[in-house]
Amino acid sequence: MRVMSGILGLVRANLCAVAAAIVAFTLASGIITATRAAAEDAGQPPTLVIVNAILWTGTPLTGAESPQNGPRDSGRADVGHADEPTAIAVIGDTIAAVGETETIRQMVGPKTKVIDAGGRRVIPGITDSHTHMVSGGFQLAGLALREVRSREEFIRAVAEDAKSRKPGQWVLGGRWSVESWDDPKPPDKSWLDSVTRGVPVYLTRMDGHQALVNSAALGLADVDANGPDDPKGGEIVRDPKTGEPTGILKESAMELVSRLIPARSSRDRHNALLGAMRHANSLGITSVHDMSALEDITAFHKADADGRLTVRITSYLSVSDWPAYIDDVHKWQQSESTMFRVAGFKGFMDGSLGSRTAYMREPFSDVAPKTRYPRGQLTAMADPPESFRKLVATADRRGLQLAVHAIGDEANHLLLDAYEAAAKQNSPRDSRHRIEHAQHLHVEDIPRFSKLGVVASMQPFHKADDGRYAEKAIGNERLKGSYAFRQLVDTGALLCLGSDWPVVTLNPFAGIDAAVSAKTLAGNVWLKAHSLTLEEALLAYTAAPARAIHREDRLGTIEVGKLADLVILADDPFTIPVERIGDVKVSLTILGGKVVFDRADYKTFMATFALPNDPE
Repeated sequence: MRVMSGILGLVRANLCAVAAAIVAFTLASGIITATRAAAEDAGQPPTLVIVNAILWTGTPLTGAESPQNGPRDSGRADVGHADEPTAIAVIGDTIAAVGETETIRQMVGPKTKVIDAGGRRVIPGITDSHTHMVSGGFQLAGLALREVRSREEFIRAVAEDAKSRKPGQWVLGGRWSVESWDDPKPPDKSWLDSVTRGVPVYLTRMDGHQALVNSAALGLADVDANGPDDPKGGEIVRDPKTGEPTGILKESAMELVSRLIPARSSRDRHNALLGAMRHANSLGITSVHDMSALEDITAFHKADADGRLTVRITSYLSVSDWPAYIDDVHKWQQSESTMFRVAGFKGFMDGSLGSRTAYMREPFSDVAPKTRYPRGQLTAMADPPESFRKLVATADRRGLQLAVHAIGDEANHLLLDAYEAAAKQNSPRDSRHRIEHAQHLHVEDIPRFSKLGVVASMQPFHKADDGRYAEKAIGNERLKGSYAFRQLVDTGALLCLGSDWPVVTLNPFAGIDAAVSAKTLAGNVWLKAHSLTLEEALLAYTAAPARAIHREDRLGTIEVGKLADLVILADDPFTIPVERIGDVKVSLTILGGKVVFDRADYKTFMATFALPNDPE
């Protein structure tokens, strides 16, 4: 009887599977008819159709709920199936039909624009979940030191820039990193003083958490061997024997000099934004979640009002005094624009691993004797943690979404505590608060993301960068919770990915490659068990970011009724060798049914703004 019961159970399970397959096939067969009927009911032919494509819609096949893209029954979406749709019809800015080329062609009217994809892959518009767009636009035209490989090359680049400066101008830019150099000795002001002729210099490190300045800049800020003391949450690095500042300023100490840099004009910020968006569109990016200065919000509003936005921007206002701006954010949220909205606030818990200012529970493994902050630092905003919890609870009570930077394991732990306390105090809601970076976690904290509904907003290219030195910095044992993409997804967290541009490249396929291949910039495979599949990585750049900002009803997937943000790829990431994923190029980027980037016309398209790297 026990055997017979097992057989009957197996038969019932197989029958259920067959029935489910029949239902799924029936539903898929009905998509064409239903969506075509919907378009015809609208009383107008499509304004745009894409035919002869291979669609990856980012939608599930069937089944249960997934944090990344909604209902599904497996890790696979619609890739590699015989019934993959091959065409899309768009009316205005909205997808009206998804189906087969032969059927969609029948909907074409006399004014319909027809794009033949020529068998290329089409995916939803890409979202970068962590950018600094205006800063990135300025960086495109500034001194870029990311690719220099030696002290001599560094000094030569600074000297050339300094020669072009007029009186009153500064040498600005940076994004330098010495970890991959043959001689990784940190820079100091002596590198700059001999070649800058008294021109003040301010060059940020790759991570933006420290800056190198010259003696001219230190003099303007009245920073010398006699003072001032370190500001809260920052450090003026000094020679241990003489007390002289070395030229390295960390965290809040950077403001001693940065506040003296002449302010950018509103026109400069507007032009920087336009250049940043052109660059983003050339990479298939149609939406960003931007960590925005107050002045950036003004630039976004103007560009939106003027109809100049070619990227959908969701902003998190980066200020430390949240209560002073709560009413402003609520006012900005009244806008009905589909292009720009302010979701809430950006904040900071700590610094970065590379600068050893990330806040850890235990000291860094490579900490030097008598280091002033062996565990890193909490920011002034987050210290003491009790005050920060009250700040989080206040913003949460007013219904705002929070996106807070946390890199060190203890910084992440304290931030999760603050989010949990706010939910208990204000009663739980679908807040989808975020942790930006979430790079190093206590292993026991990983399931808390799903439990608390906290979004993990991470940047896989940082993993490729940090993988060169992270083990030296924190030791092997703590790496178990580092860049835990796999563990976060497996425990049910909503994971969205981005770049942190201009800290690293804006190219999403460089990030996807890092998330999948686990290769560092040195070419080594690091923490491979923490990696994602290609499809999971794509979801984290499309469907998941839409859910993270409560816009899954309009963005993130190729479905009827969604906004027509689409990308035609020149290379198919699902068929090319895996080592080429980072080299995938974009042929066409479409925002709301309108082409905003066409590689065939790339040089004309980009002529108004010089970029350091041609994506061709």
